[in-house]
Amino acid sequence: MNWKIIVGFVLAVALIAGAFIVTSTKPVQAKEEFVVHKSPSCGCCSGYVKYLSSEGFNVKVVESNDLTDFKLEQGIPSDMESCHTTIVGNYFVEGHVPIEAVNKLLSEKPDIDGISMPGMPAGSPGMGGKKIGDFVVYALKDGVSSEFMRI
Repeated sequence: MNWKIIVGFVLAVALIAGAFIVTSTKPVQAKEEFVVHKSPSCGCCSGYVKYLSSEGFNVKVVESNDLTDFKLEQGIPSDMESCHTTIVGNYFVEGHVPIEAVNKLLSEKPDIDGISMPGMPAGSPGMGGKKIGDFVVYALKDGVSSEFMRI
């Protein structure tokens, strides 16, 4: 009879610990403000804003008809561009970058300018269609790119 109580207690503690671990994996960075620079008419950019908001991030939108100069100021080379640029802390996040890469960026805080997933890959956050193959996210430092991660 005592072993059933002990097993029950151990299971209850494990369930509580498991619930704590699951809830603690939410991004600590959710308090940081994400500023998404986008075109007023871009639907997929609005989809990305909704995606970030659904992940618990505080999102502000800045609309502009031409983001060319802004992207140049951030040091984003033309081959690494997408339709919108997000600023969070000291980093830029270019394009429809999945939350896994954003969380890695904010938790590891590497010595880079930002990350990019160039183009508008089907199935990426905010984009329609079906994901085909890996999403390749690049780290950028002084305009030079290297692979940051694959998702």
